[in-house]
Amino acid sequence: MRAAVKDKADLIAVSYASRVDLTYGSDDAMEKAQSHYVSGSMFSIFGLKPAAGRLLTASDDVTPGGHPQAVLSHDYWTRRFAQDPRVIGRTFRMGNDLYEIVGVVNAGFTGTEPGTFVDVFVPTMMNPYVTRSDASWFRPFAVVRPGVAIEPLRQELHAIMHTFDAERASGWKGQSRLFIDRFLDQTLVLQHAPSGLSGLQSGYRQPLIALGVLVALVLLIACANIANLMTAQASMRAREMALRMSIGAGRARLVQLVMVESAWLAVIAAVLGAGFAGWAAPFVLGRINPPENPARLYLPADWRVFAFGLLLALVVTFIFGLAPALRASGVKPVEALKGGSDPHARRRLMHALIAVQVAFCFVVLFAASLFVATANRLADQPTGFLSERMVILDVTSRRPQSAAHWDQVLEKLKTMPGVENAALSGWPLLAGTGWNGFISVNGAHTEVLSYFLGVSPGWAKTMGVPLIDGRELRPGETYPGVALVNEAFAKQCLGGGNPIGKWFEKETGDGVSRHRFQVVGLVGNARYRNMREPIIPTAYVPFHYGESKGATAGAFLVRLSPASSPGLVPMLRQEVAKMNPELRVSNIRTQTEVNLRHTVRERLISMLAIFFALVALLLAGVGLYGILDYSVLQKRREIGIRMAIGATATHIARRVTAEVLLMVVIGGIAGIAAGTASVRYIETLLYQTNATEFGMLAIPALSIVAVAAIAATPAIFRAIRIDPAAILRAD
Repeated sequence: MRAAVKDKADLIAVSYASRVDLTYGSDDAMEKAQSHYVSGSMFSIFGLKPAAGRLLTASDDVTPGGHPQAVLSHDYWTRRFAQDPRVIGRTFRMGNDLYEIVGVVNAGFTGTEPGTFVDVFVPTMMNPYVTRSDASWFRPFAVVRPGVAIEPLRQELHAIMHTFDAERASGWKGQSRLFIDRFLDQTLVLQHAPSGLSGLQSGYRQPLIALGVLVALVLLIACANIANLMTAQASMRAREMALRMSIGAGRARLVQLVMVESAWLAVIAAVLGAGFAGWAAPFVLGRINPPENPARLYLPADWRVFAFGLLLALVVTFIFGLAPALRASGVKPVEALKGGSDPHARRRLMHALIAVQVAFCFVVLFAASLFVATANRLADQPTGFLSERMVILDVTSRRPQSAAHWDQVLEKLKTMPGVENAALSGWPLLAGTGWNGFISVNGAHTEVLSYFLGVSPGWAKTMGVPLIDGRELRPGETYPGVALVNEAFAKQCLGGGNPIGKWFEKETGDGVSRHRFQVVGLVGNARYRNMREPIIPTAYVPFHYGESKGATAGAFLVRLSPASSPGLVPMLRQEVAKMNPELRVSNIRTQTEVNLRHTVRERLISMLAIFFALVALLLAGVGLYGILDYSVLQKRREIGIRMAIGATATHIARRVTAEVLLMVVIGGIAGIAAGTASVRYIETLLYQTNATEFGMLAIPALSIVAVAAIAATPAIFRAIRIDPAAILRAD
């Protein structure tokens, strides 16, 4: 591809960022870092400069496995080495390779994946999958030359890709025609990427848009609220405004006076909001990813942030200050000084704004209810296994370890005090790692993509996965040969019924040879990849291979007893190193933490939505209280007369609240219509949640009713406690 379009674009291969284990000294001093495999030409094409040493070049990226050199990011150089220039020439071990640090890239460049600060850049030719055509481990970037049309370039690259795929597929002798046709029916897409590409962008783009809409609605509620309060204030200042006009103040001057007051409110609010945002942004970001792999974003308070805040303050000032300013400046001096100004037009505007507030508040509460229900239902999804008291030890080795070495450590872990059981697998369930392939049964190909996981004998019992029929794997059984299958596998791949004793074949990496397995056990369905997708067909095969080669990585799954002490977990790491110094524990986590990673986004959205819903409720409540209190002040003479001629407290309460509560009902109906109509824009963010459920509509409605009742109570008490004699004497 690079050669074909060299006059139109520069192509760069960049791997997905991955969290790896590095050792600068002894194997015990293992630490985590984010790594990128990149084309050697990337640095020069991106126009990057070295802060120390030199950067990689195209000549450093020629021979597979032949260029063990690395460039550090400026951020990592600062955090890890305090910008020590002597780091150039040092070596570290990553995987089975020893790398030499040749340079540090200039500050500001942290990789091509927003949300991840890459620490170490190494040549693509050092990736162990670089010689395989069946592994999708990198993302190509095309730096297009000026004046080159994108679509013709895309078509040219697509043609090359299609030819390459067709050549690969021509050697597949064991695949069905349908599978090959689907494989070849792929389209190359060019995506605009001036700020890089990442899963964080794609995963959070729509939620951020939805939250942005909620924030805008809360802002509009606040604007309508303050506009109402300022309109009420303007009514109370009618005589002041009339007096100003009587001594020569023009209408423009009065508008300016009120707008300046509005601007002061906006500036004070903006300063307070900026201080809150300075704390809230890192707080929210810290909840995006789990501690072992946190997201990192560059969040500078630069001129763009300042300009946005200033523009927002000006717009808000205009929104909530203009209408009260025009109302205040439109007073008629003679009527105002006589106290004869008619408040009906003013009340109509204020009541309309109440309806708008309630409608917006209902939408915010409705969305929050949907997001909270989604988070709860996703978290409550049955996983098919027991997560409680399960500790996962991710273990790596520089050299392949035999089955005997792995089993020796596993047996020792089982006998430790405080350990209930233990097993070994290639990786934990729901860890995000996958191994899949298509199978054939009795020579017939299935079109169902099945998943596989290498496990040790006793794995199902340790994980709490029920054994429905047959038996578990036995010691000495190796891959390939036997397998446990889940219910989904038996139904979708083996035609249902009892699968025990049936045989199936799995494709291998070369697309030609196949491995044969006999089903020896049927286990319950357990979630393999994530919480949202349906249960997928899964076969659990022996962790150990039949050949002489051993494994370099695995996960010990240790279930602690209920009475185990908190200090047992560090002892597990020490025990592994003691039993076999070649095995290094790179990470310790619990199965519960692994499960929670799949609901991070939903829990974050629900948390923020609840916060904005509470703010919206508070604003709506304050607005209702202010308007009702103002209404009582305006009607105190009328209320006094009615009470003097025998009106009851119930009648007075109804008289005070009827108009405002009618606006609440109208706003609620409008909110229901707007909320249900907006669901289609966020339905991909929801999980097993129906917008028409009674609870989804009842919770916002009851919340607004409760707030309205609370807001109306002080005004009602104030109205019924009016002394008719005192009011009539005052007038």
